[in-house]
Amino acid sequence: SPSLPEYFVVPSSLADQDLKLYSYSFIGRRMPLWSWNHPNGSALVRMANIKDVLQQRRIDQRICNAITRSHPLRSDVYKSDLDKCLPNIQEIQAAHIKLKQLCVNEPFEETEEKWLSSLESTRWLEHIR
Repeated sequence: SPSLPEYFVVPSSLADQDLKLYSYSFIGRRMPLWSWNHPNGSALVRMANIKDVLQQRRIDQRICNAITRSHPLRSDVYKSDLDKCLPNIQEIQAAHIKLKQLCVNEPFEETEEKWLSSLESTRWLEHIR
């Protein structure tokens, strides 16, 4: 995948041929990418959606099992679909534009209450939270 780094961490229990085979199943060939590690053993792994819905469960289970086997405590994988709970890039950009307009174009002579409600309506603080 041209959008992944040259080197990245993968579970040792996944063979190279499995990685190559599975990579074709992900949108943009974006294999799961180990993004962050905590001293308690927790890790954040990002991955793109799987193209073929029929194969999704099998591939997803194989990769999650490999991650679990590679975890020092053999902890189960907790998955969260961030597409459903996070704003998309267009929503973030729109909120940023509204924030800039509020900070640059709006006269601050208005009441603080009105300015704060205008700030809230940009949804910028909600998105960055």
